[in-house]
Amino acid sequence: MATLKDIAERAKVSTATVSRVLNDDATLSVGEDTRQRIIDIAEQLNYKKIKKTAIKRRILLIQWYSPEEELDDLYYQSIRLAAEKRASENDLDIVSIHHEVPQSIDDEIDGICAIGKFSSKQVKKLQRFNKPLCFVDSDQMSFGEDSVVVDFAYAVQSVIDLIVAKGHQKIGFLGGQEYTQDRAHKLEDPRENLFRYNLQLLKLYQEEYFYTGNFSTQSGQEMMQTAIQEHGNNLPTIFFAANDSIAIGAMRELQDAQISIPDRVSIIGFNDSNVARYVYPALTTVKVETEILGASGIDLLVDRMQSERQIAKKVSLSTRLMKRESA
Repeated sequence: MATLKDIAERAKVSTATVSRVLNDDATLSVGEDTRQRIIDIAEQLNYKKIKKTAIKRRILLIQWYSPEEELDDLYYQSIRLAAEKRASENDLDIVSIHHEVPQSIDDEIDGICAIGKFSSKQVKKLQRFNKPLCFVDSDQMSFGEDSVVVDFAYAVQSVIDLIVAKGHQKIGFLGGQEYTQDRAHKLEDPRENLFRYNLQLLKLYQEEYFYTGNFSTQSGQEMMQTAIQEHGNNLPTIFFAANDSIAIGAMRELQDAQISIPDRVSIIGFNDSNVARYVYPALTTVKVETEILGASGIDLLVDRMQSERQIAKKVSLSTRLMKRESA
């Protein structure tokens, strides 16, 4: 009895293409000559379709954060939840892994969505599974893989424009050090690099006003405490924080030191997390559409799974500056 593999070998196409042609998949992009050749060969071999219960496709969702780290930085939790929601809308089964790249995966996995920052070694490891692959919040186009990223250049420029419009001359930055998921490499923060570069162009850059900790509320509070101790009355009049957790921690320290926000020091955050509008004063911040980040990653993965596309795509998402009371 003829099989899909027999037809594929004669037609010189993949078994997946044969299956989709014989099942009248309207989304398949294939030439009419190829489609007819597959049908003709199937008839010649007297191929009979076997009716069977449809099997749901299954994807592996890799989150570079642990569940505990997610609670301290809701940005990645929001991306993951949005990816899971879009996968469910596409009737996909989800296998979730936190804080690791697996040594092996189930043969029934049809595609992989990886959220976060991964080293080149980890990217190559995922590629060896030979499955459709998409990265979210990490640009892996150099490895030929689909990627969904944030347009940081536009985001930082919107912050610079606000700072200049407000007339600030002493400008600080509160950032966080990140590493790849396997901690093999330090990661440069494009927000910090772009912010520094733009301040240098404006001749407003002062290295002593730049601080680096981690992406937590506690770290934001500690960095601001250090800044207050080091600069006293010469404290910057505005700080740009690399995420909202840092910004909220910095605001807490300013309030404990009875330094008025925004009259004496203004604060701008990044991400527009759920709590940003509810702190006092409400946080001015750059809004990243984390729901669209997560959903776009699944959309790219599904497209790759369905079309057998070989060329990588990159989706770059814009941001919005949410002007509130803190700046």
